Amino acid sequence: MVWLTATGLVVGLLMVAALVGFVFWQGMVTFWPRPVVRLELRDGTVVVGEVTRGNRYRPGPEVLAGLDGAARAAADGQLAQQDGRLQRRLVRTGNFELTGEHFRWVDDFAVGQQGESRPEWALVFERVAWGRFYGEPVAFLADGEVVAGTAAEAWRLFGEHHRGAADPHADAAESGPDYALRVATAGGAEKDLPLGTIVRAYAANQLDWGGQLGLYLARWGEFLSAEPREANSEGGVFPAIFGTVVMTLGMTILVVPFGVMSALYLREYAKAGVLTSLVRIAINNLAGVPSIVFGVFGLGFFCYIVGGGIDQAFFGDRLPTPTFGTGGVMWASLTLALLTLPVVIVATEEALAAVPTSMREGSFACGATKWQTIRRVVMPRALPGVMTGAILAMARGAGEVAPLMLVGAVKLAPDLPLDGTWPFFHPERSFMHLGFHIYDLGFQSQNSEAAKPMVFTTTMLLIAIVLFLNAAAIWFRSRLARKFSGSKF
Repeated sequence: MVWLTATGLVVGLLMVAALVGFVFWQGMVTFWPRPVVRLELRDGTVVVGEVTRGNRYRPGPEVLAGLDGAARAAADGQLAQQDGRLQRRLVRTGNFELTGEHFRWVDDFAVGQQGESRPEWALVFERVAWGRFYGEPVAFLADGEVVAGTAAEAWRLFGEHHRGAADPHADAAESGPDYALRVATAGGAEKDLPLGTIVRAYAANQLDWGGQLGLYLARWGEFLSAEPREANSEGGVFPAIFGTVVMTLGMTILVVPFGVMSALYLREYAKAGVLTSLVRIAINNLAGVPSIVFGVFGLGFFCYIVGGGIDQAFFGDRLPTPTFGTGGVMWASLTLALLTLPVVIVATEEALAAVPTSMREGSFACGATKWQTIRRVVMPRALPGVMTGAILAMARGAGEVAPLMLVGAVKLAPDLPLDGTWPFFHPERSFMHLGFHIYDLGFQSQNSEAAKPMVFTTTMLLIAIVLFLNAAAIWFRSRLARKFSGSKF
């Protein structure tokens, strides 16, 4: 039995470590720059972009039907060497407004003998809209006139005049000419890219290790401090980070007092009986109710009834446009407080029951009242257990998504619930949440391949935030435990 239980523990730890390790590995490598490759296919097509991943697959008859000559020989050779499978790579080609696609699968057998290279002047453009663009610089323009006609000179002038990296929504300059960089694509087309629409650009195949590290850190800085763009698949997640932290703290502040008071009454004041047993059974059953049910309740009660009543009483001049009668951070916090209330009640009851009865009796013998005994003897020694309940509630509430979709979380909320305008905290505003952001990236994005790395990165960030909040609560709990562990009545 010892070996069996130890094996179960090891398997559980390995599963958790594998999951967290996989998420963190995928998330950490998302922003590392990749080289740009140029692939000349046997049919004369040229593909330029970043190779994101590769795999092997078993081709159907339609794949091999149209092959002949060198391509068929190369495919047959791969099939013989790789157990009937072909190797292919997924290339991020960008240039969506010209090609209508962001990614393209390229079979290795379709690439010619000398068809793969890394052009020196292959540039990667991260833009405010339309996603990435790949091409080589041709000229630099000022008010539509060419002022530099070589790649090196055009790139130098671009570095001097570009200001979009600091503010992607700002103009290329406060005053003066309108600058643009003319770029040639793999298909031979040329396009003028205004500098104000470019977030950043870099020559991928000219970066040394230091340049790659600098670009990697710049992308992380943008991710943590900027707003999202391109349907949330690019840019930053600062509004989602802020909304997640504010909602989680608000939920914790609301649920802990009510949970502690409920547990105190059930443990210290309520008499044993049928009614008390039914209440405890109801609390335990409430912990098993699906979270979406709490979301429906929060929408109907908090948003429509309570919020609608507030609008009728104080914001009648704004109706029929609701102020509090719609989703907001306050209603989301209250809904998740109800969701996590059973966790706090059960943990607090167990902590109160763990306080020795002799300590209560000693307090009564010294003449203390019931409330004085609870406040000065029982609660200080139960605080570590109460903090454990708060930690569990915080961890569960921070990762919930389904209720938030009904009571306040939205795809994009440019106005934060906490800002510098009076009254500073705006509980009626909708907010962004990292959990909902992950759902939106994974299932609602039109560019799923580009959004996939962001899913892992955002997931890693959500785990890190939950771990940070839990670590802070655990540190506080440890201080309380040390404070009271050595004290005597």
